[in-house]
Amino acid sequence: MVNQVEAKLIKPLYDELQKERFVTLATVDFETGGPNVTAISWVLAPNDDSVFFAVDNRSRIIQNINKNKHVVVNVIANESTYAISGYASVKQEKLEGVPLKLALVEIKINEVRDVMFYGSKITVEPQYDKTYDKNAAAKLDKQVMDAIKAASNE
Repeated sequence: MVNQVEAKLIKPLYDELQKERFVTLATVDFETGGPNVTAISWVLAPNDDSVFFAVDNRSRIIQNINKNKHVVVNVIANESTYAISGYASVKQEKLEGVPLKLALVEIKINEVRDVMFYGSKITVEPQYDKTYDKNAAAKLDKQVMDAIKAASNE
C-alpha cells in the first residue's frame, strides 16, 4: 500500500497544529551537511499550506535554515505519523511580545506525506510535561503562541 501524499495539510492535521504540541524538526546541518533533528513545541499552522514555529534566535536550527532552507516537520496525530516537508525562512528575527529572543520561522509546505508503516496506527500520541515552574511555563507558552498567531495574520 502506498502512503498518502498531499500538497497541503489535511483538515485533521491542520486542526492539530492549532495548539502547542510535540513535533520534531529535521534540518540540514550547516557544518556537516548531515541531518539534524530537534524536538520543538511552539508550532502553529495559520493555513493549510504553511507552518510557523518559534525557536531561540541563536539556535542551530536558525543557522541551518539560513544555509539550507529544506526542512521536515514530523507530527504524530490523527492515528498516524506525517512528514511535512517544505522551505523554511526566518520571518522575524525577534518575535514581538515575548520576553525571550525567539525567531519566528515560516515553512512553506511542499508536501505532506503519511509515513506510518503499513498495517498500523498510533494509539497513544506523545505527551510531555514542563519540568520548571508550571505557572511560568503556561504564561510563556501563551505569550509565544499568541505572538505566533498575531504574526501569522500580518
